[in-house]
Amino acid sequence: MNSKQIITQLPYEKPFLFVDELLHVDENGVTGTYTFDENLDFYKGHFKGHPVTPGVILAECMAQIGVVCLGIFLLNNELNKDVAIALTSTDIEFLKPIYPNEKVTVISEKIYFRFGKLKCKVVMKNEAGEDVCTGTIAGMITNSK
Repeated sequence: MNSKQIITQLPYEKPFLFVDELLHVDENGVTGTYTFDENLDFYKGHFKGHPVTPGVILAECMAQIGVVCLGIFLLNNELNKDVAIALTSTDIEFLKPIYPNEKVTVISEKIYFRFGKLKCKVVMKNEAGEDVCTGTIAGMITNSK
């Protein structure tokens, strides 16, 4: 399964799709990127005159690339279009802000995958290579039928 196939299987679409490309994916982890377009609705009114990407959106981007994309890769032959995904836990430390039009890179390393639960160590980096967020994210990924 290639990167484009994984992205097309994601159960999200714009404006709630936070994956532009996957640079690497294998059974141990995934690396992908996303650029936060300045026209996204959540920037309107979020710190008037100085918009910052909300932490919940950063966490969602980390989860989509770091857990969901990896889960789809790991389950590639078992999945169909009726994928059920549930976030089960997060423990994320936010270190630096991300502003409109910034490109981030998310790097995920599998901690374990068993009984449909995937837990990963996930780091988001800004364009300067600095850690923006770091933590662990876990979720359940199965067929919904």
